[in-house]
Formats: sequence, structure tokens, C-alpha cells
Amino acid sequence: MTTLENRPNTALIVIDVQNGVVESAHERDAVVANVAALVARARAEAVPVIWVQHSDEDLVRQSADWRIVPELAPADAEPLVEKHYGDSFEATSLDDVLSGLGVGRLVVVGAQTDACIRSTLHGAFVRGYDATLVSDAHTTEDQTAWGAPPPAQVIAHTNMYWTNQSAPGRTAGTVTTADVDFRHAG
Repeated sequence: MTTLENRPNTALIVIDVQNGVVESAHERDAVVANVAALVARARAEAVPVIWVQHSDEDLVRQSADWRIVPELAPADAEPLVEKHYGDSFEATSLDDVLSGLGVGRLVVVGAQTDACIRSTLHGAFVRGYDATLVSDAHTTEDQTAWGAPPPAQVIAHTNMYWTNQSAPGRTAGTVTTADVDFRHAG
């Protein structure tokens, strides 16, 4: 029920599933496997898959850490959006890419839960997109040394609060990998 006109389509947004981002992430292998399963389903259902790849002084372009994990491989025709900020929309071509595909509903997966995932979800929502978070296909690393809760709690909290987001004319929510329905992502 997006507020964006003439944008009836859904896209899978894969955020920052890069070697250096998920190397020591909570339940890394299970999350990457869930992302891979969703990518395969999206492709089989002709749902656009949009890849987002972060770079900054700690994640240098073309470095091994910057590369998308070996278990995942963007197809040649799938858009890849490079970003430098947490919100995948900020100073990127993401909104233009989605507009060109007629996308108003997003299914969001990737890393890190407490940074780029949250920022992008909120960025999408305030821009008028419906935004569904796949509850078992996002992850983060342990930030307890800096006062954050353990990763499992960060993920659970994000799932809980995104389930309860609301705004006029838009839908938010969470769904498990097994229950993703690209036709009705809300």
C-alpha cells in the first residue's frame, strides 16, 4: 500500500553482505544461507534483486573485505548500488533504480542490523515505501564492548520494533524467510 504512485512492484534489497561486514556476524552462515534462498526465489519469480555495497575508509573499494561474500553472486543484470552512509538511499541511485523498476515495496535483508539495516528501513519508510524486514535474514556483529546488547538481542529488538511500525498509507513488518511472499510483501 505504498504512497508512491505507479509503483506496484516488489524488490529484494540485499544490504552489505560483504566479507568484511559479516565476517564475524552473529549466525553468519545461517543468515547468508537465508539471503541466498531469497535471492534464488526472487529470481525464479522475476522479482528484482537490488544489491547494496558499502565502502568507506575501513571498507575500501575493491578490497577483499569490500567484496560480496562468495556464497552470493549478483547477476549481471541486477543493479548494484554503492553507498557511503548507513541509509542505502542517502546520496545513492537507489531511489532512481527502484523508480525505474516500478518498485514501491521492499523486502530487506543483510547487515548490519543496528546500522545500515535500520537506517535503510527508516529511509525507505519516510520516502513512502512499504518495507518488510526478513527477521531471520539480517545480522550484526558483537558490539557489547561499546555498550550494545548482545547481537541476538539487537536482532530480536529490531524485529520487534519493525513489526510494530506504522504510518499513513505505508506498511511495515517482519516475516521469516520461509514466509516471504513477494506478491504481498507487507
